[in-house]
Formats: sequence, structure tokens, C-alpha cells
Amino acid sequence: MRRIALSALALASFPVWAEGDAPAAPPPRWELGAFALGVSQQAYPGADQQVQRTLVLPYLLYRGPLLRSDGETTGLRALRTAQFEFDVGFAGSFGSSAEDVDARRGMPRLGTLVELGPRLKWNLGPAPAQGRWQALMPLRAVFDLSDGMARRGWAFEPELIYARRSAGGWRYSLGIGAIAADRRLADTFYGVRPTQALPERPAYAARAGLVAWRLSSGFSRPLGPDWRLFGFARLDSVAGAANRSSPLVRQTLGWSAGLGLSYTFARSSEPGVD
Repeated sequence: MRRIALSALALASFPVWAEGDAPAAPPPRWELGAFALGVSQQAYPGADQQVQRTLVLPYLLYRGPLLRSDGETTGLRALRTAQFEFDVGFAGSFGSSAEDVDARRGMPRLGTLVELGPRLKWNLGPAPAQGRWQALMPLRAVFDLSDGMARRGWAFEPELIYARRSAGGWRYSLGIGAIAADRRLADTFYGVRPTQALPERPAYAARAGLVAWRLSSGFSRPLGPDWRLFGFARLDSVAGAANRSSPLVRQTLGWSAGLGLSYTFARSSEPGVD
């Protein structure tokens, strides 16, 4: 769910260069590296302010038959066939002070969230221009790490993805999806309690349902055996959303974009499991 607000930007960028056609040689079993990423992101769907972040973080990728940390998710792969893959994993996202967003001033901060639950990946086959179609259907419980792992609710984020790798090494992806949440999670982002109400921010009880529609794109390209350039752009719309009338929703459309560079310090000689 926090990917609809202040995303786990590192996790969001890794799939951009993990998706697409499989490389000619299997990737290594593990990779250790670091990445730097600069982002301008809508604070949450419906917000009228951007949040800027610059991150420099390490990463570890592991591609085992059961244990996976491959950029798309971190957890256990329960089933894999030529068409379907089912795993149970988790993702994380960064917190934000309410002082960063005028609409939420004086309200509790949006904490660092952890998402845990199952995900179904459906490989739909070839697409135009030698691309591939893929559908992702993650359902995850959301917990607030900043509040003793208090449960914040459930999020469901289905997405249809087109991915392509060019002969020159570029990888591209384009996705369209929706974000839905239960009432508890929607209230975390859009609810206003009577004690938090102001003349310009009346009390509001959030409802379960559609949070936003999302159009996303990404790219990556190797700059050598160890360096990789990557980036992403995203457009969110709260048109028709369940909480479009919340006073915390200030506009219908919002955008996010980021550009980053990664470096691999070490990798195994043993091939990973696709």
C-alpha cells in the first residue's frame, strides 16, 4: 500500500531491470551492491505536493529455488510453472512526517510500513515488438514498523505489465494497474478524526475500495559489467476512487519520477534459479 504514497523506492526500481525477457545466461545466485536514487514523488494519491528524496542504500539479491530476494519481492517461492508463479514475501517503504504535506499538518506521520502476503504472477506470453505480457496480483497485509508493527490493514494491487529488452541492452516496461485497500488502511491515508479537524479539513471517515489507478513505466541499461542506469515514471489518478471526497485529496492526477545508478560489488559464480 505504501507504494501508493511514499514508495519503497529501491524495491520499486529493481523490477524495472528484472522484468522482461530472460537473459541468454542465467543470472548469478547472489549479487551484492549499492544504488543511488533521486526521486520526486507525489506524497500519496490525491496529494497536491511532491516529496523529494535522495537515497544511497546497499542491496542483496538472491535467486534460490525457494528463498528469493530478486528485486520484485523478498520471501518464499511456493510454486512455479511456465505460466504461473506463486510466492509469499514482503516489501518495505519509508515513512514521512506530516509536516512534509500541508494537507496533513498536525496529523500523525505516515510511518515506515512493511507489507507481507501472497503474490500471483501470470506470464501471459509474447507481446508486440518482441515484448512479453505479465500480470501481477499481490495481496498484502500492511504493518507500521514505526508503531510496534501495528497492523494497518490490507492492500491489493493488480497490474498488467508489458516488458521488452532491446538488442542494445535497454530494458523497458509499461504497466497499468489499480490499488485497492480495506477500510483500516484507507483510513491511515485519508481519514480525519474529529480531533484532527480544521475549518479547511473537516472530519472524514474513510471507506474501503479503490484508492487509485496507476500508469507506470521504467527503463534500465547496463553501463558495463557492474554499473547500471535505471529510472521510472508513474502517473496516479484518484478519479472514481472510494475516498475522492476526503479533504486530504487535493487533486485528481499526480506524478512521480526517479533516476538512479547501481553498482555490483560482488556476485557468485554459481547460477541462480530462474
